[in-house]
Order: sequence, then C-alpha cells, then structure tokens
Amino acid sequence: MVVAWQVAATWRARMLAAREEQYKQLAARYAELLEDNVELHRRTLEELTTTRASITSMENMMRSVE
Repeated sequence: MVVAWQVAATWRARMLAAREEQYKQLAARYAELLEDNVELHRRTLEELTTTRASITSMENMMRSVE
C-alpha cells in the first residue's frame, strides 16, 4: 500500500512539473506574440502618419490649383 501511495505521489509530482513547464512555455509564447503585436502597431502608425501627410499635401496642392 505504501508503495502504491509513493508511486501515485511521484506520478502526481511529475504531472504538476510538466504542467508548470507548459505554463512557462505558454507565457513565453504570449510575450513573444505581444512584442510582435506592438511592432506591428508601431509600423501601422508610421504608415498612417505618412499617408495622412501625403493626403494633406495633395489637398493643399489641389486647393492651390483651383
């Protein structure tokens, strides 16, 4: 009976360690995806700023032609 109890306790400890490792991997993946998302957001804002400047320039040019 003691042997069975020790086997079960060892098995449970291994399962908890494996689950903890999976959580660490998941957290690392989440951090990586968050960094990628921040970079994409920064690039999108840069492109939007450039586009707005181009549109404003075109509007000013069209107004001066009229």
